[in-house]
Amino acid sequence: MVRVAELVGREKSQVSRALQTLAEAGFAERDTDTRCYRLGWRLFALSAAAGDARLLQAAGPVLEDLVARTGETAHLSVLDGVDVLTLLSEAPAAAVRASGWQGRRVPASCTSSGRALLFDHSAEELERRFSGSDLPRCGPNAARSLRQLHEKILGDRARGVAVSDEEFEVGLVAVAAPVRSARGAVAAAVNVSAPKFRLGAKLERTGRHVLAAAESLSSTLGNHSTLEAATP
Repeated sequence: MVRVAELVGREKSQVSRALQTLAEAGFAERDTDTRCYRLGWRLFALSAAAGDARLLQAAGPVLEDLVARTGETAHLSVLDGVDVLTLLSEAPAAAVRASGWQGRRVPASCTSSGRALLFDHSAEELERRFSGSDLPRCGPNAARSLRQLHEKILGDRARGVAVSDEEFEVGLVAVAAPVRSARGAVAAAVNVSAPKFRLGAKLERTGRHVLAAAESLSSTLGNHSTLEAATP
């Protein structure tokens, strides 16, 4: 408290009253042992909400650019239990648009976006998340067990993107990358999906574009670690 008073140039009593008011509102909290103040839960809640708003605001142009670079439909998704919820979708102007993607839920275990959202899950965390839920039988190459799912995620981590080859449905391929918050947690995923005959041979190149889009959105949320690592 004394240090805060020195920094803001106010009397200790004024700072004390201000901190008490902030604590009552949830913007600050006092450690019971040290009696020192720290940022409160409400400030973090507001920060998270602001991050969500920034993400949605920034995602539109990023997805549009991704569509322009790949010529395929791009999506922004989040994890919802054992499912993936699509928040935004962008499709090429000349494409026949499939209705219903925005707001649609699909299984996380058999989609590239789902595995990108599960990037940081250990085998134990997967067990807890999918406890009591059978993995759906989607496409022919979908994981049939949590062990297989974890092995796929380990492969995704090694290459930096999640690749789905006829896992959601026959003839469909997709590639996704995680969007990370300022603290490094996976907050969302960007993915591109298309018929295998059209995208299959371009998956590696498309994956680089998807990863760049995800890194751009991560930067919007305050995560610059990947971008800094890529800077010579």
